[in-house]
Amino acid sequence: MPPDRTVKIYDVSGNQYAHTATLQGHEGPVWEVSWAHPKFGIVLASCSFDGSVQIHRESSPGSWSVIHAARGLHDSSANGVAFAPHEHGLVCASAGSDGRVAFLTHHEDDTWAVEYLSDNALGVNAVAWAPYAKGGEERSVMRVATAGCDNRVRFYAKPAGAGAGAGAGAAWEEDPAPLGAGAAHTDWVRDVAWAPPVVPGRSVVASCSEDGTVLVWTQEEDGAEWTPAVLNDFGEPVWRLSWSVTGSILAVSSGDSSVTLWKAGLDGTYRQVSQVPDAVGQ
Repeated sequence: MPPDRTVKIYDVSGNQYAHTATLQGHEGPVWEVSWAHPKFGIVLASCSFDGSVQIHRESSPGSWSVIHAARGLHDSSANGVAFAPHEHGLVCASAGSDGRVAFLTHHEDDTWAVEYLSDNALGVNAVAWAPYAKGGEERSVMRVATAGCDNRVRFYAKPAGAGAGAGAGAAWEEDPAPLGAGAAHTDWVRDVAWAPPVVPGRSVVASCSEDGTVLVWTQEEDGAEWTPAVLNDFGEPVWRLSWSVTGSILAVSSGDSSVTLWKAGLDGTYRQVSQVPDAVGQ
């Protein structure tokens, strides 16, 4: 049986799931999807092994169309996709096996611009946006974190120009803030997740790897050192991460077929607080 190349949409009500639409158009397996902010309507991005990113919109319940098909956006697999905070406009980032991160920006004339940053030659598995930093457009900065096949996490920043979406004329540059020594991944980094802000000016990013570890990176203020700490060694590859909307709980999907929830104590140490039941198994 050939791999599924579709995106399936479900309505959720309590514990009930109703299949409402199947989105087609990709020529390879679909790896990830991302919802845009509701201010832009019901918009969904998908990325695929075929190197493309597609932007879908629902015009009426169950009626979807592709409003932008970025075919050949990457020279090889597009592994991850994520929309920026809505304050930056309708901007979508994708991570590719070609070692680049692509940024798609929607303009008022309904066109889409694309720009790239080069991360590493081995490939990029995921990209995560920093929460919007309030303080006026003159101080607004777009920031992302990437998960690399070279076992590294990297941080990039770019000024967000007034009314220019992704910031016309500015280039993405690697964050000069130093990375603290000690904890480090020793295999492909599979995912990164930027936590919602809890303490003003403080940034927290989680990363997971095929080496079985999850690291939590903390930056106390802009420009300060990123300090890594091991949340846990799961002994199996760790695939995905997701923070709660409050930024206090981290969900971890690992290769031992479990999803666990972790919360930081007053001493800053993360402890497992729950394990998500296997609904399928039940």
